Amino acid sequence: MMIRQLMLALLSFLSFATHYAFAEEPYPTRPINLIVPNPPGGSSDVNARILADSLTKILKQPVVVNFKPGVAGQIGNSYVAKSKPDGYNLLMGLSSIMVSPEAERVQGKTSLYEVDQLIPVGMISNDPMVMLVNANSPWNTLADVVKAAKVKPGSINYSSSGNFGPIHLSVVMFEQAAGINLVQVPFGGGGPSMMALLGSQVEITTAIPAVAMAQIQSGKVRAIAVSGPRRIKILPNIPTYRESGYDAEFNIWNGLFVPQGTPDSIVKVLRDAIREAATSGELESVMQQRGMIYEYLDQPEFKKFAKEDGDRMVKAVKLIGKLN
Repeated sequence: MMIRQLMLALLSFLSFATHYAFAEEPYPTRPINLIVPNPPGGSSDVNARILADSLTKILKQPVVVNFKPGVAGQIGNSYVAKSKPDGYNLLMGLSSIMVSPEAERVQGKTSLYEVDQLIPVGMISNDPMVMLVNANSPWNTLADVVKAAKVKPGSINYSSSGNFGPIHLSVVMFEQAAGINLVQVPFGGGGPSMMALLGSQVEITTAIPAVAMAQIQSGKVRAIAVSGPRRIKILPNIPTYRESGYDAEFNIWNGLFVPQGTPDSIVKVLRDAIREAATSGELESVMQQRGMIYEYLDQPEFKKFAKEDGDRMVKAVKLIGKLN
């Protein structure tokens, strides 16, 4: 009887010791995957590579960028949302992460994930979309576009990267605020969308500043507005939608997300690491060199901003669904 009790006590101790050791295991102790839910070459790709380089130095473990594109970001977002919440699968989330589930439902599809399955940790960039017209266009302001659209409803077209993508939503939110209807011509990405404007196949498009600036400087296109909450340094004379008199705002931001259920201790490590990278000036310097709009938000501010921005996009998407 005594031996049996000793054996039970020993097993109980070993179980406790193993659990305690696991609970106290430092993080990270092995390479970390940073999932990009979009194809290489886009905004989230560039942001992920910049952040991965900084986190690798700070966390002293390789942070490896992996691409899982498909279904407008749903594949990669879902992969991280449903992965083990241990801090080894992170998501470079684009602003569309907040609206994608609703966009799927509007189209009669089932979303592969829900927003509440992911925890925002920190935001590192926030680009507006720049509204562009061909250099020989008669329009110099949003008011010019609105006037023309009201004279001949449904006669003005614009190129996009596809339904519910950033170009589409940035124009739709302006349309809804202005009370006009423009005709979307979807293409298979931002590149083809820009080429359609340059080739005069369409009259309007939008693009992130880093993409827009090259064409503006070439003299082939003209900027008439930016979709964000404020003017941007590289285009100081171009007004926002709101400054032009239209109550709309669209942002294309990038931030780090982890699966719901990730321990607070791991979230803190990642949050502190992003803060260190941000306050060192390293992230801002690299992004400025690439023409990107650096904006760091710590977790509380990022959660609030993402929710508010997501609500604006969801409202626009639901209205699109009612109108179509």
